[in-house]
Amino acid sequence: MDEGGSRIRRRVLVRKRNRPSLENVVATPTAAELKPSDEGEDEEMVAGSRRRKTVDVQPVENIDSEEDMFGDHDSFAENSFLAQVDDLEQKYLQLPEHRKHATDHATEDLCSESITPNTLSIATVGGCTELKIDEHTKNQSGHEDVPIEPEADILYSVPSSQVLFFKNLHSSSDDLVDPSTEERNGNSSSHETVNQELPINSIEQPQQTDKSSSKVRTSSGVNRRKSLKDHLKSAMTGNAKAQTPIFSRTKQLKETLLSEEINVAKKTIESSSDDIGPFYSLPSKVRDLYVQFKGIEKLYEWQHTCLTLNSMQERKNLIYSLPTSGGKTLVAEILMLQELLCRRKDVLMILPYVAIVQEKISGLSSFGIELGFFVEEYAGSKGKFPPIKRREKKSLYIATIEKGHSLVNSLIETGRISSLGLVVVDELHMIGEGSRGAILEMTLAKILYTSKTTQIIGMSATLNNVEDLQEFLQAEYYTSQFRPVELKEYLKINNAIYEVDSKAENGMTFSRLLNYKYSDSLRKMDPDHLVALVTEVIPNYSCLVFCPTKKNCENVAEMICKLLSKEYLKYKEKEKLEVIKNLKNISGGNLCPVLKHTIPFGVAYHHSGLTSDERKLLEEAYSTGVLCLFTCTSTLAAGVNLPARRVILRAPYVAKEFLKRNQYKQMIGRAGRAGIDSIGESILILQEKDKQQVLELISRPLENCYSHLVQEFTKGIQTLLLSLIGLKHSLQ
Repeated sequence: MDEGGSRIRRRVLVRKRNRPSLENVVATPTAAELKPSDEGEDEEMVAGSRRRKTVDVQPVENIDSEEDMFGDHDSFAENSFLAQVDDLEQKYLQLPEHRKHATDHATEDLCSESITPNTLSIATVGGCTELKIDEHTKNQSGHEDVPIEPEADILYSVPSSQVLFFKNLHSSSDDLVDPSTEERNGNSSSHETVNQELPINSIEQPQQTDKSSSKVRTSSGVNRRKSLKDHLKSAMTGNAKAQTPIFSRTKQLKETLLSEEINVAKKTIESSSDDIGPFYSLPSKVRDLYVQFKGIEKLYEWQHTCLTLNSMQERKNLIYSLPTSGGKTLVAEILMLQELLCRRKDVLMILPYVAIVQEKISGLSSFGIELGFFVEEYAGSKGKFPPIKRREKKSLYIATIEKGHSLVNSLIETGRISSLGLVVVDELHMIGEGSRGAILEMTLAKILYTSKTTQIIGMSATLNNVEDLQEFLQAEYYTSQFRPVELKEYLKINNAIYEVDSKAENGMTFSRLLNYKYSDSLRKMDPDHLVALVTEVIPNYSCLVFCPTKKNCENVAEMICKLLSKEYLKYKEKEKLEVIKNLKNISGGNLCPVLKHTIPFGVAYHHSGLTSDERKLLEEAYSTGVLCLFTCTSTLAAGVNLPARRVILRAPYVAKEFLKRNQYKQMIGRAGRAGIDSIGESILILQEKDKQQVLELISRPLENCYSHLVQEFTKGIQTLLLSLIGLKHSLQ
């Protein structure tokens, strides 16, 4: 027993030498050092000692076991919590009785000092330790018990990651209490309260000078310390593994405010009152996002009127028609956000081309991130059938005509078509264009038949037989002739330019002659005087040249650059070189020779032969003014937002077919940029042989939309019947 006791004492002494003493951790002045005449100096000395506390603590050397997972450190922090606990134990196990009050004073200073967030839990534990040590001392000396604060108060100031430590310690505190303490408590009155304290507080000072009692007490103290360290290390390991989420208070407040505004907007919509809420029954954050992302501070008068129609309040189907660049898409976006945020339903938006889908995905993704909904692309090879069913956040599906049809089929098949609250169709006039029009008609017919709660919104700039479409979609109709920028239409025949005038006898009036000086060689290269028309606008303003074919786009771009002055090379030269560099990077070092020659002049072609990345890069350069001229095909007119000061139609043909009225309107509608230009111009170049057809083109009404389900038999009525057979169980 003597040998075991001596080994324990040697081990304790070794630990004590390798650890900082409590005086090093908390340097507290003694009573003799504190004099009434030097109170200011004493306070400064105490403050300095407190500042030195976190610096003086050294990593604790661990010699208990070779398998200790903490290595040379008992804690993850420099001011080790285990080091302070062990120092307190050493103080009460080794020091004489008369130093108890000095230690209590030091512990009190440790707990009462101003602490950083990183030492909050240590100070709190220290505070509990000091309170309970005092209480235990009072119990030993026979004084009255001091009531202990409930555990909830202790845990109030402790980080959430430390709660596990206190729960484990509390549940095992009865097993760690000193047997001699239990015996004394048991021999006292039966009405005395049993204290359930932290293990470090159940350590008592040695009261006997008997050698054998000292050995037993020292041994029990070591066992308790080892048990305490096991608990602390296991708790700290669990806390290290646990992933405590970090919340931003500011973000929580913003989300709470947004949620409250959405609830108010939802009640406003359900009440069908005249109150339109902060922003047309939407949170005020939506208005702020439109200002931030799109620079839109106020809606046009027709947009306000359309959004406040009774048919919108009653959720009726709606068709609305305005000239190109009138702001139709903004109305549709606000209606979609109402459905997603207030009514908590999914939305499908159908667009005619992949390029337009990608542009809309790019424009609305930022809104989805800020407002908490998903924006999913259904174009080309992208899209999942059936779509993922989400519990909380709703989805905005942006699809081409074909992908939209497949998406509706999958929702009908899985019985989820009622989750679709709104369907928006852009370029509704395409319902009368061949096989694609037949697919769009089938899609809308299935929605009308299978879901009575799904609202349909259709918009177009070129609708004529609106009554037939109203009957098919069971919809209301709204139209306006509003256009934010005035558009002037011109025709060019030889060297003369005529302005389109519906009041004139033959539909046009003479405007001016071209003054551009051509040499004989230049006239052969540019018989249509394209360079003369282009140089009136670029590089200060932008220009679009529509060509009949893709190959013609490339040829016209090269021809214009050959005839342009070298001065155009100096305009935004660095930015153009950066565009060429980026095009090479995304193309693996290869660059189209046509673009390599034309981009330095600020000219490029735009058609379906470009890759998605190339098209995005060129469109961005055009929007920022680095490129000032695009030669393009008619697909750019279908909705890609690339307006220009002047639009030139190279010929009245699309491929080999003569131009239709609605195609012509779509192309010239690109002229005039709202907020940038005060006027827009369109010039149609024609030959004498096409003059009569062009005069009929500019004067006749828009073409009617007719069903192609019967005309396109294989892709029309036959496809519809086969589809209905496959969905028969879902349609019953």
